[in-house]
Amino acid sequence: MRAAIFHENGGPEVVRVEQVDVPVPGPGDVRVRVGASSLNHLDLWARRGLPGVPMPHIGGSDMAGVVDAVGEGVDDMATGSRAVVDPSLHFESYEQQARGQRALPRFGVIGEHTQGGHAEYAVVPAANLVALPDRVAFETAAAAGLAYVTAWRGLTTRGRVRMGDRVLVTGASGGVSTAAVQIARHLGAEVYAVTSGADNVARIRELGADVVYDRTAGDWSEALWTDTDREGVDLVLDSVGEATWDACVRALAVGGRLVTYGATTGPRGEQDIRRVFWKQLSILGTTMGSPSEFREVMALVFEGTLEPAIAEILPLEETRRGHELLEAGSVFGKLVVRP
Repeated sequence: MRAAIFHENGGPEVVRVEQVDVPVPGPGDVRVRVGASSLNHLDLWARRGLPGVPMPHIGGSDMAGVVDAVGEGVDDMATGSRAVVDPSLHFESYEQQARGQRALPRFGVIGEHTQGGHAEYAVVPAANLVALPDRVAFETAAAAGLAYVTAWRGLTTRGRVRMGDRVLVTGASGGVSTAAVQIARHLGAEVYAVTSGADNVARIRELGADVVYDRTAGDWSEALWTDTDREGVDLVLDSVGEATWDACVRALAVGGRLVTYGATTGPRGEQDIRRVFWKQLSILGTTMGSPSEFREVMALVFEGTLEPAIAEILPLEETRRGHELLEAGSVFGKLVVRP
């Protein structure tokens, strides 16, 4: 089969499309004939050298397709079914660790800790399959998976968003962020967003944001403070990290929550700690989501309530270009890869 694979860490140039053996499903696994997969920033980090990535490596946490073979212990009726893949592995280990229990096996991600979906076939646990209605395109499902479950958990389980809350989404042109704008709007929040460039501002407004700031046009945090009558927002969902950390903390209202799920500009945010205790703020981390959260948010995608923003559909042979586009920060929404 053809696969976009890298044998060593480095820049986008290490990603090549090669012929590799078709994977064989083990006990409890299924093999999926991939109809579409998508790219995430996680693919960039894995290619650059995240620990725990098996080498040589096929990236791609998100995928949808048709089950064409099953391993021992899997009902043969699964063969031929359309499915989207939940990218989280052993998410329950988080809950076990929170209860002070030793979590074995540990949490992982398909396409990071295992081989992924940037190929014609992929092997995944049967438990990670979610039935895909005929009316939903493989490309739509593959674009939604990781991004939508991350945004859903960040806003609901961790951020506890409520009807009427003011929610700020940073880095708003990214895959998770475009999902978050739609989800926050769906949940009845007043949505503020930060992006760069007039075109992106217009697109994010179309997704449902009430107020959008162009970070290249001035001090967005000062403008937000004015637009909220110097009260701030109830919840910030941030993936930018170092470059926006202090501004995100300043943007919060008394009792506000900052939920972080990424650090694309660097991991070392600086802040005035007095703001945290004086305004009684909560700083919360989140990543991915549980199987039930995945199914909950994907049901909204299946019914058309939420619709992923797809920037471009690339042939498998252009996976390297997808890495280059993501690395350049020029993608609005998600890049989809089709074998």
